[in-house]
Amino acid sequence: MPLLADLLDSIAANRVEIVDLTAPLSKDTPILQLPPPFANTINFSLEQISRYDEAGPNWYWNNIHTGEHTGTHVDAPVHWSSGKDGPDVSQLALRTLVAPAVVVDVSDRAVADPDYLLRIDDVRLWEAENGPLPAGGWVLLRTGWDRRSNDATRFLNADETGPHTPGIAAECARWLAEDTNLAGLGVETVGTDAGAAHGFDPPFPCHHYFLGAGKLGLTQLQNLARLPATGAVLVISPLPIVGGSGSPARVYALVER
Repeated sequence: MPLLADLLDSIAANRVEIVDLTAPLSKDTPILQLPPPFANTINFSLEQISRYDEAGPNWYWNNIHTGEHTGTHVDAPVHWSSGKDGPDVSQLALRTLVAPAVVVDVSDRAVADPDYLLRIDDVRLWEAENGPLPAGGWVLLRTGWDRRSNDATRFLNADETGPHTPGIAAECARWLAEDTNLAGLGVETVGTDAGAAHGFDPPFPCHHYFLGAGKLGLTQLQNLARLPATGAVLVISPLPIVGGSGSPARVYALVER
């Protein structure tokens, strides 16, 4: 009890800040656009049931229409063929959803090159400066891409050759997923993989390796610039959709000031 009381006192006294990492969810939220013949998810929308009217004189409520992988969302292992025998989003261990997080910041490189890929040497350099990656924790890749999130065209950044968004090289994705004790990977882009990852070997390696290893993905994060390189606690709250491959989530971080 004293530990939890100390935490609440620290939040009230602003010694611990709660930083919202979630993109607002609306009809304008950018969604992944796969090329034909692949099917795509729907945009988020609200369907009004009543609003203080004859259908409900004292209450306002809506049906929501959305996909599991819309906006800031969690990818469960079962989302990908490599993890098809793994847990769905309702079965995720809670300890993976409240866990330490570190931020690897490559935003300066992503500004210069929207196709920038994080490599093992980049992570090794980060570890030399900040210490080891957290066991049972998350690595959050900051690219500065959240600054584009209010403009779907700039956020998806596609041309005739396909989308151009930063991400992680295939060998680095394999190493992070298989040779570390991370719980998951979080990014600011529309998916955990780089825009050009359809052409990697294997295609979409972050999905392939992380979900295949029983680890998680987390996408469309915001405000990573407000987090320290180390020391934050990540809190992720997906809907426990039985059989679900993922879920929109409210995500925030606890940061000691």
